[in-house]
Amino acid sequence: MKTIGVDVGGTFTDLIYFDPKSGDIGIHKVATTPDDPSVGVIAGIKALCHLNAISPADIDHVFHGTTTATNAVLEGKGARAGMITNEGFRDVLHIGRHQRVEHYSIMQELPWQNRPLIKRRYRKTVAGRLIPPTGEELIPLDEAEVREAAEALRLEGVNSVAICFLFSYLNPAHEMRAKAIVQDVMPDAFVTTSAEISPQFREFERFTTAALATFVGPKVGSYIAGLETALHGLGVKGDLRIMASNGGVATPRMVTENPALTLMSGLAAGVLGGGWIGAQCERDRLITFDIGGTSADIGIAVDGVFAQTDARSTSIAGFPLLMPMLDIHTIGAGGGSIAYVDKGGAFRVGPQSAGAVPGPAAYGKGGTQPTVTDANLVLGRLEPRDFLGGEMGLDADASDAAIAKLAVKLGIDKLEAAEGVLTILNANMANAIRSRTVQKGIDPRGFALVAMGGAGPLHGAEVAAMLQIPEVIVPPHPGITSAMGLLTADLKYDAIRTLFQQSTTYDLDRINSDFAAMETELMARFSDDGVNAANATFARSGDLRYVGQGYELNVPVVDGTLDADAIADVWDKFHVIHASEYGHAFESNPVEVVNLRVTAIGKLRKLEQMPPTSDGCLDTAFLYKRDSVFRDGGALKVFETRVYRRDTLPVDQPFEGPAILLQKDSTTVIPPKGMARVHPSGSIIITLEGQP
Repeated sequence: MKTIGVDVGGTFTDLIYFDPKSGDIGIHKVATTPDDPSVGVIAGIKALCHLNAISPADIDHVFHGTTTATNAVLEGKGARAGMITNEGFRDVLHIGRHQRVEHYSIMQELPWQNRPLIKRRYRKTVAGRLIPPTGEELIPLDEAEVREAAEALRLEGVNSVAICFLFSYLNPAHEMRAKAIVQDVMPDAFVTTSAEISPQFREFERFTTAALATFVGPKVGSYIAGLETALHGLGVKGDLRIMASNGGVATPRMVTENPALTLMSGLAAGVLGGGWIGAQCERDRLITFDIGGTSADIGIAVDGVFAQTDARSTSIAGFPLLMPMLDIHTIGAGGGSIAYVDKGGAFRVGPQSAGAVPGPAAYGKGGTQPTVTDANLVLGRLEPRDFLGGEMGLDADASDAAIAKLAVKLGIDKLEAAEGVLTILNANMANAIRSRTVQKGIDPRGFALVAMGGAGPLHGAEVAAMLQIPEVIVPPHPGITSAMGLLTADLKYDAIRTLFQQSTTYDLDRINSDFAAMETELMARFSDDGVNAANATFARSGDLRYVGQGYELNVPVVDGTLDADAIADVWDKFHVIHASEYGHAFESNPVEVVNLRVTAIGKLRKLEQMPPTSDGCLDTAFLYKRDSVFRDGGALKVFETRVYRRDTLPVDQPFEGPAILLQKDSTTVIPPKGMARVHPSGSIIITLEGQP
């Protein structure tokens, strides 16, 4: 089974080809095409097939991580969206929860008010009401008003509509009937319901999640349809699978129906790839550190399991999001991040990026602003003749001029300015890691840092030193680890049911029937996708809290029919998890379960291990020596640095820094006093002097 993974980044589109039968593997990078990412995807697949002497018709699966939905939200370039909701609740999206994002700021932005996903004039109300606890109809849906609202939206040029009614998570009948009417009036529009997108309580978050899906729906649907057409035109007959935010992949049909699944698509693949690399190196406490041209993405794995976000912290561009997602923290820090002096005279790096066009000054495409890539080149940490394996040269004179101009503004030496760019960027990334570890009671010194992405291996060792992390893992192909992560994923779908049951008075039959219904629903989806029942597994859990609390903790639940003992075990697990999260538990207090969840995993044939690393020798791998600049003992010093070709390094033979390792998709920097060796899996393990 031949597979290709394609990850679209802000600067480059990364591709990997793998044939598990022969063990053949191939990688390629092409420039991202921002106006239409599918152009770069198709060009990359065509080139990758040519380089590996395979026909596109022989490809069985294409796995794709896309930033289409993410960018639409971040840039505010989505559909002209509309909403139909209950009378009196037109402004739920605007009012929110009356919570201040920053308690003491008088200049803060509330994104749902300052840049609404659905403008007020496109939010229509109709009569109809369902009520808890079972979703019983109190006021019938006024179908004539729904049709009138749809007609008004059509005339206003709306091309995407969200149907959001109160308590639809208990009974979706009104929403589904309204959807049918709107589709009849607006047959070419994207129409969805809040119960289809996120069937759980908290109307502001549910409505906003549906609004996000509506905002990105037409663009995602158009992109996926266009990509499928282009793949078929190229001769690819295999299935397309899209990375979802929950760490699994989904079919084009699922993504088109629920585009919110892909809001963190591109980020999830990198985290999975980093976790897979760590497992190959027998490490299960990991900080994945993925630096591209525009951003740095950080994930935390404890005992091999990545954290999931919760209702308190899940958001995108400031909008709350009720969707299962891997907990990934992103900051604007990458190889293209621009260094500048702000209006107050402060030296800053990012979040603005030079992107793919014009890119850093070093790219020779017209960019003149100093970037992180330019700083690395000035300090001798990048080889201008061997960027992308020699496929692309770097303009050292342009980088030198850009950094020199910055140095004049700062009134410091050019090398100090270049090193300052890296120090600021590294400090920003170290602080981002602290926010996910130290501030949550996790000691990063007990973890390994997986440095990946095109720029991760350049910065990984220095960031690790700032955090006293003892070792850095650099994957065999760090620049395409996100694409590799796509090849490690399974189909993964989630179902959720809201019910309020307390530990003192619970309905065991209701709990069992809801779990069974969700598993049946998910198995039906798998059946539609061609997944055999033997390859499907289910994981149950519940969202629990003490009665009176505002937010929940997720607690695993055993399979099968639950009895009183099994439920008692769930309450006990909640007390333990609560104590772990908050430092205390109230074991005599009643516990409330508010949501039941089932995650279904459909096993796919995937990348199991990298091909065996061929053993080389240091003398063969050694290319030459060059001068590179590092800070040592508080002062900048020029070090004679050995440059190696990475793919000919010997296995398990330590070598000292400073050293630079060259390969097509990235450059690895081993600082002075660092020690490195090639792990049998092909990853580089860097250990740092003086770290615990």
